[in-house]
Amino acid sequence: MIIITGGAGFIGSAMLWELNRNGEENIIVVDDLGSTTTEKWRNLSSLNFSDFIPKDLFPELLERNALKEISAIIHMGANSSTTETDADHLMTNNFGYSKKIASYCMAHDVRFIYASSAATYGDGSNAYNDRIEGLNALRPLNMYGYSKHLFDRWAVKQHILDHAAGLKFFNVYGPNEYHKGDMSSVVYKAFHQIREKGSLSLFLSHRPDYLEGEQLRDFIYVRDCTRIMVWMLEKPSVTGLFNVGTGTARSFNDLAKATFSALGRQPAINYMPMPETLRDKYQYYTCADVTKLRSAGFSEAFTSIEDGIQEYVQQYLASDSPYFDSLQAS
Repeated sequence: MIIITGGAGFIGSAMLWELNRNGEENIIVVDDLGSTTTEKWRNLSSLNFSDFIPKDLFPELLERNALKEISAIIHMGANSSTTETDADHLMTNNFGYSKKIASYCMAHDVRFIYASSAATYGDGSNAYNDRIEGLNALRPLNMYGYSKHLFDRWAVKQHILDHAAGLKFFNVYGPNEYHKGDMSSVVYKAFHQIREKGSLSLFLSHRPDYLEGEQLRDFIYVRDCTRIMVWMLEKPSVTGLFNVGTGTARSFNDLAKATFSALGRQPAINYMPMPETLRDKYQYYTCADVTKLRSAGFSEAFTSIEDGIQEYVQQYLASDSPYFDSLQAS
């Protein structure tokens, strides 16, 4: 049995779809569905799994050893808001909760794969290298990033990462992120803005070394993320921290043009000042060093933003059935 925490969320439900696609349905989803206004439940509506456990009950069930024959826990559940100001909540929800799951997995020899974040790298001045030796030099720019960084450091000290895999996700986009609101991807926001206004607004550059819209990110399609995780499930000897990005930085202008193209429209891009509250926390460049992932044996090609955005826009965002569906798995 495989357990996915955050299984109704963005990457978690995409992983559930990927496992369905590989013929796996003996899966327990752990999550908090929240209010019906978010419609997070829709991420699960067309997928197959054996049971659902509320997030708050899960640690107790692990402590009582009430769940049997668990082969892996894929821990994607977290508050992923980079603007969250409740530090105590993040410490409890992201750090403390993760420690309980990791400790259980180590005590019961259960494969443990968990979501870290590229937000742990801060402004990137210490590079985007996933070597554990450089972990203590990282300085996250927000509390979310710090909560993830703190768990990474704890996992190293407790030798968890000698047996588990932590994934530093970069800028992920794709189906089933519709409930995320302000935390949804730029692609999702761009699609809706273009449809509503016919144009797209991007942030002005406030640094002389970057032209307008030429700020760079490592954008990765969610289906590439799930392929990596399935590969890691099949390779339990692959352990440690790994960047999950494409290894290629692309500009917001590139992303905008790909979105306009997927909609069959000519680019119409405006540039607006960045809010002052973001300027000292804004990353002008992110790019995953995927040397470690490649050296571990993952050799599949990554999806370009042109191909990923075209599929996302045309097959999902512009579709009457925008969610991952188990019927697609075949």
